[in-house]
Amino acid sequence: MEFKQLRTFVEVVHTGSFTDAAQNLFLSQPTVSQHIRQLEEELGERLVMRTTRKIEITPEGRRLCSYAEDILAMRDRIMANCSRRGHSILSISASTIPSAYILPTVLRQFGKEHPEVYFSIHQSDSAGVERDVTEGLSDIGLTGRCPEDENLTGEEFCTDKMVLITPVSRYYLEMKDKNAGVKELLNGPIILREEGSGSLKAADLYLASQGISEKELHVVARINDQEAIKNMVAGGLGISFLSYRAAEELIEAKRVLCFELPEGSAERSFFVVQRRNDIPSSLRKDFVRFLQGFYHRKDARQASLHE
Repeated sequence: MEFKQLRTFVEVVHTGSFTDAAQNLFLSQPTVSQHIRQLEEELGERLVMRTTRKIEITPEGRRLCSYAEDILAMRDRIMANCSRRGHSILSISASTIPSAYILPTVLRQFGKEHPEVYFSIHQSDSAGVERDVTEGLSDIGLTGRCPEDENLTGEEFCTDKMVLITPVSRYYLEMKDKNAGVKELLNGPIILREEGSGSLKAADLYLASQGISEKELHVVARINDQEAIKNMVAGGLGISFLSYRAAEELIEAKRVLCFELPEGSAERSFFVVQRRNDIPSSLRKDFVRFLQGFYHRKDARQASLHE
């Protein structure tokens, strides 16, 4: 049996709910069920009785919970006294979008739950992120591409998509109301990212899929700063293709309008990059698990709101 299975079981006992345990541990409910089933199979005992409305912990489950609490408490004492986790520093190298639009929220929430942890952040491009992790300058990396280096691993933790954002005006509101396609909006002034950016590559893929040449567009500016692009669009100076993660705040504030591209035309994933043969610290494993759970729940909530 593993610590994560025992931790999950104790949380189920304390909350009396698989759903609440999953939320508290930043796991999916099927994962919680799997952990409990694995414990039951290994021990050959029923630990939890499931009914349609509630769960009941068996006498064997109560005994296991007591043992598990002692084991987990001992593990915490070992980590506190035999490791360097009095105050821990997690060094993270991140590309532009994870650094600017993913980490601030994640670090704030993780820091609340782990007050002993501090962060050192270095922003770079994807190649720089991979180099930092390979050379041991960063514990983990966050980037928009899965590394090709065989010495690195890449685990997806969230997805993103390109959208077209426009100023808030009567013209664009009318286009929104009639569900206008993106192609209908490309006659006006357009602001693009500079050559070499991941966002421009994603936009180019969409344009190519629609048989549109960039030469046909009325490009009024090329800017590498996404914040500047967002402010220019909000100010009515043009429209732009942008990462949804980058534009989300302005979209929710109703300062720009969002037009979605056809499904699958400009989607991408973000990855946690780590050294393949490295033994990850408990802190690093906790952070990666938290990061994946955070966006799993966030994306699930957004999907339910759009149903």
